Amino acid sequence: MLVQTQDGTATVLHPMEEKPTHLGLMGFAHFLNDGSANYLPGILPAILFALHEPPAMAGVLMAALLIGQALQPFTGIWADRVGGRLIFIIGLIGSSLGGALLGFSHHLWVLILFLFMIGIGNAMFHPQALAIVRSSVNQKRQGLGLSAFLVGGEFGRGVFPMLTSWIVVSLGLINLWLLFIPTLLIVPFLLHYSPRLPAQNKEARKINWSHHAKPMSFLVSFASLRSLIIYGVVTFIPVLWHARGGNLVVGASIITTLLVVGIVGNLLGGHLADRYGRRSLLIMSSAFSAVFVGLLAVVNGPLLWIIAGLLGIALFSSVPVTVLVGQDIFPENRSLGSGIALGLANGVGAILVLVIGMFIGSIGVSGILLLIGFLGLIDTGIAIVMPRSMTKHEGTSSAHA
Repeated sequence: MLVQTQDGTATVLHPMEEKPTHLGLMGFAHFLNDGSANYLPGILPAILFALHEPPAMAGVLMAALLIGQALQPFTGIWADRVGGRLIFIIGLIGSSLGGALLGFSHHLWVLILFLFMIGIGNAMFHPQALAIVRSSVNQKRQGLGLSAFLVGGEFGRGVFPMLTSWIVVSLGLINLWLLFIPTLLIVPFLLHYSPRLPAQNKEARKINWSHHAKPMSFLVSFASLRSLIIYGVVTFIPVLWHARGGNLVVGASIITTLLVVGIVGNLLGGHLADRYGRRSLLIMSSAFSAVFVGLLAVVNGPLLWIIAGLLGIALFSSVPVTVLVGQDIFPENRSLGSGIALGLANGVGAILVLVIGMFIGSIGVSGILLLIGFLGLIDTGIAIVMPRSMTKHEGTSSAHA
């Protein structure tokens, strides 16, 4: 299979890299990485109780977990220059090990140190893995192929909060180390079978930052507010449920519903973007997200899970689209584009979660969710005014690198 690398030259991927089994292997690695890197909300009430910290610390801990992802643009540049696959594998090990060690955090500073470790590992994993996947799928089906890979991560985000809450309730916090075992088992297979990213040619065109500044600002603004919605909801819904006297595992199941059902949106979003274009998808995704977040603040009973599932579909339908947009903005360095679309945006979103968490004492958790819904409307406005050139389907963008 002939593909274009980041420097615009052609290269041939080994036939094995086109096999669905290897996309499945990458997807499972994504499952383990994102599961370990995102299960904190499911056990956050237990962590706060164990460390005798108030609910207001929830935003601080989530910010500590996510802020490391802002390094993704830098790890993206690094990944494209060296190529290969070691960076994303080391990132997976870091995320999984950091997550496994959370149960040994008997002091706040130790917990924050491990959360930083998870964030840095996550920042190393995503840019190279995303670039590898895009380089390994048919050019006309990149949206669907990227969505399939992202499903692994979203499934991990959804399953791990409920799994870890069960471990904490049944076995205790210290036994979270069990989560590292699957990573130990899969690493040898990744070292042997996962596709490699071609190293960037030394004569590759330099990044034209001034040319990319405007579209990048729109992308980061949109994706950062979306990250705020995602992480704000998964942070504060369990806290709200626990404050109402709810069970830890049941509260985590709301997050699981949002993230697992969100897989439908992930697959659907990539497919619809390939077929009908990206612009309308981004507008509808953010508009419906704003409405569903507002409803989460006021509904009770089984409706909570129904609304959470619909919110997941709306939110995650735009994720593969923004990754593709980021990669098309930076055809000279697609790992950088992925890092900006996901990592930098998640880092900014983490800071915003920290900021709005400061208001929990004055407006309550329900008020926080309503505020997040309002910010979702602003995100819709950003999608509407986004330059049309950003959201065109760039099936041949790599050829112009």
